[in-house]
Amino acid sequence: MNDYLFEYLEILKNEKRYSLKTVDSYKRDIEKFMEFMDKEGASFKEVDIIIIRNFLSEELRNGITKRSCKRRISACKGFWKFLVKRGVTDKNEFIMLNPLKMEKKYPHALYKEQIEKIFEENKNRTDPMMLRDEAIVETLYYTGIRASELVNLKLEDVFLKDRILRVIGKGNKERIVPFTERCRDTLTEYVSKFRDSLLAKAKIPIDYLFLNKNGVQLTTRGLELILSELEKKLGLNYGLHPHVFRHSFATHLLEAGMDLRLIQELLGHDSINATQVYTHVTDKSMQEIYKKSHPRAKKC
Repeated sequence: MNDYLFEYLEILKNEKRYSLKTVDSYKRDIEKFMEFMDKEGASFKEVDIIIIRNFLSEELRNGITKRSCKRRISACKGFWKFLVKRGVTDKNEFIMLNPLKMEKKYPHALYKEQIEKIFEENKNRTDPMMLRDEAIVETLYYTGIRASELVNLKLEDVFLKDRILRVIGKGNKERIVPFTERCRDTLTEYVSKFRDSLLAKAKIPIDYLFLNKNGVQLTTRGLELILSELEKKLGLNYGLHPHVFRHSFATHLLEAGMDLRLIQELLGHDSINATQVYTHVTDKSMQEIYKKSHPRAKKC
């Protein structure tokens, strides 16, 4: 790895407190551009707007999405800002690039009836993992936390009496998230009646709340597989994913009239702009309900 890149990644990790996953993403994106630089025979000082545009053109021809290209340019922009400060180059032409125009992708949220169907159908399961899966989906929906935040929850982060979670989010930021009585009862049952039987399989003390079938900490990939298998077991086709529950949580709170700023706090968004997208989702939902309900809304 280039020495300057290594130094920059260390700054992101240790000073800016970026997650390891985010730092790795920056590393891969910047290295992708540096590979293109080597192919073009260009040094840091020689990178100009033409080389950047040629890189984008090649990426798009290779089937890389505009969203991924935008992310790579953003990563390189920050790295070149660092290089300018270090005196490696005297220009950062990434800031001169016009942003790629992209179609706005809005989050996919389930209807409240679909959420209830998941809960109801799951209770009909007879396999041993039913209670753990029930605790997972209820925690995801009733708190809106991210997949990474859920798998890193520890027993000490769950305050059942007060019905709150202590969540460590992006940038190692801590926030408090409430949950419902229903979720409390399910978590209580999972911890008191089933978690120990999972823990016994690993034969080592683990303080993480959610465990996999082998009794060790659940991973984000493992969580995704659990939800995929859950959908098959329930005979549903909702496209279940951790973020679907997060999006549904935010959308349903907004539909119920909760202030957008409070939803921002619950989700752990740094910017209100990230939360603002849910206003479009609720508008779209309202339009769909209107079309289905109004007798003159459909075309004759």
